[in-house]
Amino acid sequence: MRYIALDTETTGLKVELGHRLIEIGCLEIVDRFFTGKKFHQKINPKRTVDESAQKVHGMSEKDLVNFPEFHQIVDEFCLFVRDSTLIIHNAAFDTSFLNYELIKIGKPRIEELVFEVIDSLKLARSLHPGKRNSLDALCSRYSIDNSERVFHGAILDAQLLGEVYLAMTRGQDSLKIDEL
Repeated sequence: MRYIALDTETTGLKVELGHRLIEIGCLEIVDRFFTGKKFHQKINPKRTVDESAQKVHGMSEKDLVNFPEFHQIVDEFCLFVRDSTLIIHNAAFDTSFLNYELIKIGKPRIEELVFEVIDSLKLARSLHPGKRNSLDALCSRYSIDNSERVFHGAILDAQLLGEVYLAMTRGQDSLKIDEL
């Protein structure tokens, strides 16, 4: 099965207020291994980036002015994710931004391009009820090194997310049978 660990960064928290995507990071996982194939693109949102968002990902509109707009990269993005199963942490957030951008230019919703969207936050909450289940908390719980994560970044977060998902869903690694 082909999975894509996907993360986005945005100009703010609410697509309803006109916030936009500024970065998409996707990493392919096949047979529980990262293949090395990726889609990573920063995007010019053609609007300001909220100060609170800048504190999270460290990017302002000035940093993004020379990058393409979403409509210029959409075909490559859609081709990369098509017929995969997406793994997204807090999927409702990312899919709302992706769907806003896709619908705005007459493309199908993200759910129509892929087989399934797995929300790793919902999965984590079911596995660890009542505990913190942020990506950082999960990295700590599963001993995944996130020391490079000074700011959120879509491709780094997609890598961490993929590793967390594989750790959360791994089966028994070995079977020890005592000899009689």
